[in-house]
Formats: sequence, structure tokens, C-alpha cells
Amino acid sequence: MNLTKYTHACVRLEKEGNVLVIDPGAFSESEEALEGAGAILVTHEHNDHIDQPVVIAALRKNPALQVYAPAGVAGSLKEDSDIASQVHSVDPGSDFEAAGFSIRTFGGQHAVIHPQIPVVANIGYLVDENVFHPGDSFAVPDGIAVKTLLVPIHAPWSKIGEVVDFVISVRAPKAFPVHDGLLNELGRGVVEGHVTRIGARYGSSYTRLAPRESVEV
Repeated sequence: MNLTKYTHACVRLEKEGNVLVIDPGAFSESEEALEGAGAILVTHEHNDHIDQPVVIAALRKNPALQVYAPAGVAGSLKEDSDIASQVHSVDPGSDFEAAGFSIRTFGGQHAVIHPQIPVVANIGYLVDENVFHPGDSFAVPDGIAVKTLLVPIHAPWSKIGEVVDFVISVRAPKAFPVHDGLLNELGRGVVEGHVTRIGARYGSSYTRLAPRESVEV
């Protein structure tokens, strides 16, 4: 399949004319990413992972478009009765089909930012037994061998050591960045240097992708 990275956490997957978009958030080129999409996967409710007005507009524009999200996100979207039938709530440990892709879900909880900041639900998605998008967590999928890992390389809830340990734990042959919208080039170089060097020792090849850059996975 073809994977296109957009700014920050959004990715677009395409195969055989089918299009699936994960986390079209407010930091991303979400309208562009959603063109021609058949399904949307949302990891959690934060606006850098779902630009709700853009998603609602896309659902209204295309009645065949479906969105899958944790219960809180789904419930908020379903308040708009015009699109309620296109919105589906998902839990960890489930399997379903979306726009011609097979989906498995993992995790359940957003990483802790601070004890005084409430923790929200977070779903990690494995697409076609290949691409894993963890959302805002370092949940490691159990019982599977991930082929392509999307790595949250920078966040208010993480440190470099945790990013490296996540890559080591999953040991996917291919790794690409997500959640990098708050990094400047100096900070990116520091994080990616460690991930590239140490990840390679455990069989993971890390490659930087610029916004709108595509790769076959």
C-alpha cells in the first residue's frame, strides 16, 4: 500500500483505489488528506488528531465516508444527526473492515501528560497486519509482528528514551515519524539520531518523511 504522511500525526493509506485516513487533525492538511477517502480512523479526541469541523464537513460531503473512533469522539460526532449513521465507536481488542482495509485495535489509554490533566481514551490501529499508528501512546501490540511502525517522535507526554524504547519494543522493520509538528530541525535531529542509531541495532530502519511525502509499505 501507499502511505502519505501529512504534517504532525495524519497519514493517508491507499491501495487498489481505496483510501483510509488516520488522525486528520488541526495541525495537518486534513482537507487535502481526506479527498476521496472511504474511511477515517481517529485515535483520540485531541484536536491535533481530529479537526472536528473538517471531519464533519467531509462526512456531509460524502455519505459513503465512515469514521471509527473511541466512544467519546464518536458520541460528540453523533450529536449531528445528519451524519450519525456514518460514525462508529470502537474499543481496544476489536477487528473490523474499513474502506477495504482490515483493522485491529490496541491500547485504550492516552499517555499521561500530568497528574492534573485528565487521561482520555486512545486507540492504536493496526492496518492490514502491516501499519501500526499508536496515537498518543507507546502501547505495544501483543501477539503480532508489526511491519511498519509510525513513531510519535515528540510530545508533551514523552521523552527521547521512551521513544527509543518503543521502537526497540515493537522492532518493526520499517519505522516512520508522526507527531512531530512541535519540533524544530535541531530538536528533530537529536531525536531522530537516537532512534535511527539504536533502532537499527534491533532491526528497525527509521526513515524521515516530510509532509506530503509518500512511500510504499
